[in-house]
Amino acid sequence: MRDNYQVNDSGFYGDFGGAFVPEMLYHNIQELKDNYSRIICDATFQRELSNLLQQYVGRPTPLYFAGRLSHYYKTNIYLKREDLCHTGAHKINNALGQILLAKRLNKSRIIAETGAGQHGVATATACALMNMTCCIYMGEKDIQRQAPNVARMKLLGAHIVSVSSGSKTLKDATNEAIRDWINNPTDTHYIIGSVVGPHPYPDMVAKFQSIISLEIKKQLNRPPTHIIACVGGGSNAIGAFYHFLQDEEVMLIGVEASGEGVSSNKTAATLARGTQGVLHACMTKVLQTADGQVIEPHSISAGLDYPGIGPQHAHLHQLKRVDYGHITDKEALEAAHFLSRKEGIIPALESAHALAYLNKMKLQRTDRVVVNLSGRGDKDLDTLTKENK
Repeated sequence: MRDNYQVNDSGFYGDFGGAFVPEMLYHNIQELKDNYSRIICDATFQRELSNLLQQYVGRPTPLYFAGRLSHYYKTNIYLKREDLCHTGAHKINNALGQILLAKRLNKSRIIAETGAGQHGVATATACALMNMTCCIYMGEKDIQRQAPNVARMKLLGAHIVSVSSGSKTLKDATNEAIRDWINNPTDTHYIIGSVVGPHPYPDMVAKFQSIISLEIKKQLNRPPTHIIACVGGGSNAIGAFYHFLQDEEVMLIGVEASGEGVSSNKTAATLARGTQGVLHACMTKVLQTADGQVIEPHSISAGLDYPGIGPQHAHLHQLKRVDYGHITDKEALEAAHFLSRKEGIIPALESAHALAYLNKMKLQRTDRVVVNLSGRGDKDLDTLTKENK
């Protein structure tokens, strides 16, 4: 896979990727580049991570045949139940992997950014488990709309820093986390929650999340015809796609958040509306003005409310290996309510974007469609119930 779809020795996926970091962070990034591959490929590391994924996270997560959903769409629909992971989303796969890596690099303090709060909860959980200091940066707006996850992080012992700059969402939380890392380069490891940021983060996070597609391969007797996943930064999608990238017969579909419409000024559909530029130390596609100023994104889903996208996704879009569509706030809300009543499963608003895309597809009775249910909807109940009134 390396030649076509994976990162090269310079940290690029075709035209996208790299590490555009300030001098103060050069040592940290170089330390990661020099050591991450060796550490995560080590047999002892793999055994420790595998044991945690099985005994602590609850992997493998089920690949659930959604009977009523399948009957409605007149095809075969399977839900990859990442919502059943400990902490309620796929984010814990990466958080545990990175914290084991941080310990081997002799780091004693962990920082992270979070939007929907699931990465923050996963990081706080991993830090509690490993007895490490934890600081989570979160936008003021996201703190308000994701209150249950904020309470969980505090209960787990994390220090929450409210970010009031910019749009007060994920982009701004990431900015502040990077500033923290610049000021504390020696003892601190930054656990980035998605396949974004400077190399080697996109590759490293993708490897930790690739357990999702590895399990799908084992759980289906035949390859799926389609795999659908929502895309903000893109970690759950890369995880679901990873081991199928070379299988051209499997259609891979990433679903962005178009907010109030892809043509509106309130959207987070980066691949549909963005242009090439540098965001958070990485060359990728960015929602930006002609002179390079970041345009504030919008999505009802805090986890998709990001003005960029992972460089591997930008590359896969350019190569047309993955089809990328988009779903509005309204469509995602309707899909969340629909799944709740059809299958008794309340999805996260992020995952609801992937589910909503089923309405835009022409499916055959013999198709085998896997939707990656990346998280559960507990954190979004306030939004879901308000919007249903």
